[in-house]
Amino acid sequence: LVAGGESEEAAVVPGQPAKSYLMDQLAVQGDKAAMPKGKPPLAAEQIALIGRWIAEGAKDDTPPSARRKYDMDHPPAYNLPPVITSLDFSPDGALLAISGYHEVLLHDMHDPAKASTGSLVARLVGLSERIEAIAFSPDGAQLAVAGGSPGRMGEVQIWDVAKRRLTLSAPVTYDTVYGAAWSPDMKMLTFGCADNTLRGVDTTSGAQVLFMGSHSDWVRDTIVTADGANVVSVGRDMTVKMTEVATQRFLGNVTTHTPGVLRGGMTAVDRRPDRPEVVVGCADGRPKLFKMEVNAAPAGGGNPNQIREYPEMPGRVFDVRFLPDGKRFVAGSSLDGQGYIWVYETDSGKKLLELPGERGGVFAVAVSPDGKVIASGGFDGQVQLANAETGELISAFVPIEINSAAAAAN
Repeated sequence: LVAGGESEEAAVVPGQPAKSYLMDQLAVQGDKAAMPKGKPPLAAEQIALIGRWIAEGAKDDTPPSARRKYDMDHPPAYNLPPVITSLDFSPDGALLAISGYHEVLLHDMHDPAKASTGSLVARLVGLSERIEAIAFSPDGAQLAVAGGSPGRMGEVQIWDVAKRRLTLSAPVTYDTVYGAAWSPDMKMLTFGCADNTLRGVDTTSGAQVLFMGSHSDWVRDTIVTADGANVVSVGRDMTVKMTEVATQRFLGNVTTHTPGVLRGGMTAVDRRPDRPEVVVGCADGRPKLFKMEVNAAPAGGGNPNQIREYPEMPGRVFDVRFLPDGKRFVAGSSLDGQGYIWVYETDSGKKLLELPGERGGVFAVAVSPDGKVIASGGFDGQVQLANAETGELISAFVPIEINSAAAAAN
């Protein structure tokens, strides 16, 4: 506005509204004005307010925290590895998407043993500073991101993976959003919000197409049923809920209302590939398997939709993922700065494997489409790739170059 645009004429002359081209453009002639273009003129009060702002110096008082600092041409630099909150393999297994700061990092996974900082092939830099969830579309052509800036705004992004291009940025609510999940037809993206709502948006326009407000605390993760008819959401209110997509109707709780049965918030959910069941990660450290049904508890209490509870992990379970055949799943937890990754047998309830090694708190796990590789990440900013059968470490790497000097300048 001050420097001038295509006309080379400054739209705003600080302190001088009468000499500011912007005021001429806003001036109403009859019932029309040059600006806003193609829309009704601004009200007299609005024009007067703009004139007053110019007269008082036309200062940009946008707080530093709200300014756009990073974009695709100006990516962030790091002096420490970024905390990893989400991971996802592409459906063909060729890429691993890793959360960063203001960005998603795409790494080549054709040979997991060679994965390193140098296997980085793309940086998808967006508006949200916190990246809470990453999800490839079922066809792998798009990547969804849920995140935001805590206490300020939430955002969902959709990227064209091949072109490395942002195709949708939809601001939602006034806090970070979580748990992005695609519908099978890829027309809807669901996510959870800190205002206790489950929402879904059209993946082309960003328009809201689903809303459910029956949670009483943050909604941390979502999953869409295989037929696309319902959405399962989990929240800090210790519930797993089901919502009908077509009507946006809350169908009921998958969990029970029986007092004392539930012992902590729900943090993550994944759909079983071979049956209508979901596994849920919980704050009590015990993953739980549920039928995707909303049968009410009998008068005597209980949890009729819960199939089983698994051996307790240390700390809170932050993420869960099924292996492709549904016969096993992996869970990641954190306690006192130490991370744990266990593999369970789904139907027997047995703990089959504990991945060895020292690691910081684990906040994200992912499984390659062929079921051979488990990826994990968390507080220490390191991605670890392990053999899903033996637990043997395949490779470990920091997903982005650490450059203290550049970060300081940034």
